[in-house]
Amino acid sequence: MSTAQTIRTYPALVQNLADRGLLDTRWRQAWEAVPRSQFIPPDAWRQLRDRCEPLVTTEDWLALVNSDEPVVTQLDDGAETGPGIATSSNSMPSMAARMLQLLDVCDGHRVLEIGTGTGYVAALLCERLGDERVYSVEVDPAVARQAAVHIAGAGYRPHLHVGDGAEPIPGMGPVDRLIATCALRHIPHTLVRQVRPGGVIVAPLAREFWSGALVQLHVQDDGTAAGPFRGSAMYMPMRAHRPVHHEIEGNGRPRAAGLDPARILDLGFALYAGARLPGVRVTGRTTADGARVWVSHEDGAAATTATGEAVWQYGPGFLWEDVEQAWREYEGLGRPEFDQFGMSVSDRGHRLWLRDPHAVIEAVRR
Repeated sequence: MSTAQTIRTYPALVQNLADRGLLDTRWRQAWEAVPRSQFIPPDAWRQLRDRCEPLVTTEDWLALVNSDEPVVTQLDDGAETGPGIATSSNSMPSMAARMLQLLDVCDGHRVLEIGTGTGYVAALLCERLGDERVYSVEVDPAVARQAAVHIAGAGYRPHLHVGDGAEPIPGMGPVDRLIATCALRHIPHTLVRQVRPGGVIVAPLAREFWSGALVQLHVQDDGTAAGPFRGSAMYMPMRAHRPVHHEIEGNGRPRAAGLDPARILDLGFALYAGARLPGVRVTGRTTADGARVWVSHEDGAAATTATGEAVWQYGPGFLWEDVEQAWREYEGLGRPEFDQFGMSVSDRGHRLWLRDPHAVIEAVRR
């Protein structure tokens, strides 16, 4: 791998992030000092829609590393044989930059990162704040070992820990900021307790109905945390928070097309419908004509359709009609955008709210 090539192309990526307003002066200095290439192993993959494609040539590796795309760095939890599912990666740079911006760090802050991964974000935090103020935890020992090599090779010495990110790191004490670089189904209150009052938590969430949403929570004096959703965020799930596969029952039953499935991929609707339809899981993708989606429930019901096509339903009940009813309710609320939704977390569980923390649309006890 040519270091000269990497140095020559990396500034273009940093400049792109700066031009998009994702890097202030201090963060730009940090990104310029920490080339992404130092944290990507030679064996890596590009994430395609339906598979992971190995990077065979130096040119392919270099092009992906210096692009605003994620780089897959582990398949199948490191197993030698498996279906080829991505289980660890170096995140899309623009997403990492946006999350670090939302973290709102200041000189002297202590930061905890959940999900060390390749070590890239930990190194950026070290460059910005100093090694002694950065803590990072990784559950996979092999991933953690590789990250430690990357981080040390780049000249940084943060506090690295191998273990469950939901559990406190011994001797760490409260931090000022917490960032999760893996998707959570919910924010465990154990994480909130690791952040001092006045601190900030930035984390991607992934639930059944919506695959990725970014939340920014502010920790209160009473030990609770609350804050708004800040947009979409696609991250691999924390291992303890991975989704459960739904078994589908029965033969398909067609019905005429109704609600355009592209509607249900909108994050605002997904946040609302996810609260109204617990246990319903959605997977989907955009197409040239709109979208194709698959909706399933833990009871074996399912429905699938694409823009302009008939709806096929399976198993008990009429799942697509439930989705359409949620859409009518959402329309009646004025189709609120994602930034009108927020989350509150306490030792009793979490609440999803619309426009006001007291206007709760979902309450889940833990």
